[in-house]
Amino acid sequence: MDYNIDYLQLLKEQYPNIQLACAEIISLESQKKLPKPTEHFMSDIHGEYESFLHILRNGSGVIKDKIDAIFEHTLSEKERDTLSTIIYYPESKIDLIKREIDNLDDWYKITLYRLIEVCRLVASKYTRSNIRELLPRKFGRIIDELLHADTDFGSDKEMYYNQSIISIIELGQADAFIVEIAHLIQNLAIGKLHIIGDIFDRGPRADIILDRLMNYHSVDIQWGNHDVEWMGAAAGNLACIANVIAISTKYCNFDCIEDGYGINLRPLTVFALGTYADDPCTCFIPRNPNSVNISKNDEAFWAKLHKAISIIRFKLEGQIIQRHPEFLMENHLMLDKIDYKAGTITLEGKTYKLLDDNFPTVIPEMPYELTQDEKDLMDSLRASFMHSEKLQQHVRFIYNKGSMYLVANHNVLYHGCIPMTPDGEFAEYEIAGKKVKGKALLDRAEQVARIGYYGKPGSAEKKYGEDFLWYLWCGIGSPVYGKNKMTSFERYFIEDHDTWEEIKDPYFHLVENVNICEKLLREFGVNPESFSHIINGHVPVKLTKGESPVKAGGKLLVIDGGLSKAYQKQTGIAGYTLLFNSHGLMLSQHDAFESIRSAVTKDMDIKSSLEVIDMAPRRLLIEDTDKGKRLQKKIDDLRALVDAFRRGLVK
Repeated sequence: MDYNIDYLQLLKEQYPNIQLACAEIISLESQKKLPKPTEHFMSDIHGEYESFLHILRNGSGVIKDKIDAIFEHTLSEKERDTLSTIIYYPESKIDLIKREIDNLDDWYKITLYRLIEVCRLVASKYTRSNIRELLPRKFGRIIDELLHADTDFGSDKEMYYNQSIISIIELGQADAFIVEIAHLIQNLAIGKLHIIGDIFDRGPRADIILDRLMNYHSVDIQWGNHDVEWMGAAAGNLACIANVIAISTKYCNFDCIEDGYGINLRPLTVFALGTYADDPCTCFIPRNPNSVNISKNDEAFWAKLHKAISIIRFKLEGQIIQRHPEFLMENHLMLDKIDYKAGTITLEGKTYKLLDDNFPTVIPEMPYELTQDEKDLMDSLRASFMHSEKLQQHVRFIYNKGSMYLVANHNVLYHGCIPMTPDGEFAEYEIAGKKVKGKALLDRAEQVARIGYYGKPGSAEKKYGEDFLWYLWCGIGSPVYGKNKMTSFERYFIEDHDTWEEIKDPYFHLVENVNICEKLLREFGVNPESFSHIINGHVPVKLTKGESPVKAGGKLLVIDGGLSKAYQKQTGIAGYTLLFNSHGLMLSQHDAFESIRSAVTKDMDIKSSLEVIDMAPRRLLIEDTDKGKRLQKKIDDLRALVDAFRRGLVK
């Protein structure tokens, strides 16, 4: 046999004899026959941290289904709901129950037995060694023993099991034990979490979401355009910084930017109140989808900040467009098309009256130049973004766990689109001097986006990469945006809604066609004849207009259903999530989440309806997954090592 002896010598360091190598082969072969763990897909979270955290805690209904499967005939619906809440919010629910229960020791004993039964069921897809990796430090050994103890009446371990429960209660450790096993159940219910883009903007606290993701046991992220906008801001790109602040002021999203990331907005406040003191800024009154408690005076105050940073944004964007004609974004240039004396703008030969014609910082002859005060302001804001430790930590996490796309277990995951021509071919665009299309376009975009953050400071490569991160946010040909332009200026300043139109890439109607979806799968190296799908976010599915999240007979699934409150009037629901377990794909449609307080005090779960989208031809095992391929590769290597031992090629 033509073995790589050098590699086998290295492998021998870990498995120094035939017996140890064979023992590992036996273990790996057995793992391959376990059922495939559940994958959980979420998209377009947009800062809605309470809804996100609840869906994460209940596994899109997976945990409640397990409880019903075990206790449907022995517990009432109310008791099952309470048990669910204990698993979702153990600390808060225990505190509430302790005020209501007389015989607390009995309640502890019953609850501990029930939680162990639920934990056993969700752990059934894992090897014992897999479970041990997720066990908490506190009580880990005890939980391990209880999960695998034989508790049948008369068994040798029955007394051991019962005494363990009694001791936990007698020693005053029941609260802590319940918390630990509840968190373990949450983790075991979902084997892998996929975030299909857009963690940031609109909702109140994206930073809380990222804190949770950083501590999640297994997660990956496919970047959305709102994510790359924040990535660009963290890299120091001024246009991205201006966009981030403009959106924060537009949606009354002050807690995330000020409390979450410690961004100092005082310089903007001083500048805006001085520059727009007598300007009512009525076109910039902020939206308030999250019902932030602000007065009319506060509203007027934030409108001034919103206008101030928006004008700066349009100037900075114009500078990037002029620096990079290859971005093909001349249709975004607005400030040079304004007649400042007449208060009008001419677009494509048609003249419109501006709703707001007060531009005190714009020099008509050089409309995209910042004033000295604006330059000083942006320098100050840039320093705040660059020195925000938590923001930089979160963005590095997004880079480390993120990508433009992911191929996972025969599914292709990406946020926006693969740019296409109207006749169904892949559209070609220039990125950093190279013309690319299809998968190569996404690969090139990711490479340049990484240079934009990690490149050598001051280098031409990094400067281009920073500008490119802004382009990804809103540019034609951007796979995470997918429209011909972003009509922000028009929506602020022009009443005619025809100017507001943003034309979607042909991709978005072409993917209704099965042949196009199969072409897309092949582009990413996936066999369309296999149990394979495209999982997409970005564009909210408007159920109220008859739209469906299921495209091309189930080959493509759009899972943006409006988790963000800003979209829920359009979509008619409060979000989709997708589950992919050993039986197939299931789409969960969610109603609006009231609050964590209601969940704890009233046992109110998110109302969700589960729809089976595509059943696997047979139950899927780990050997059918990407992990199964990795296990098989290791098995093949170990078999080669055993053979080399026996032939004397390796001693």
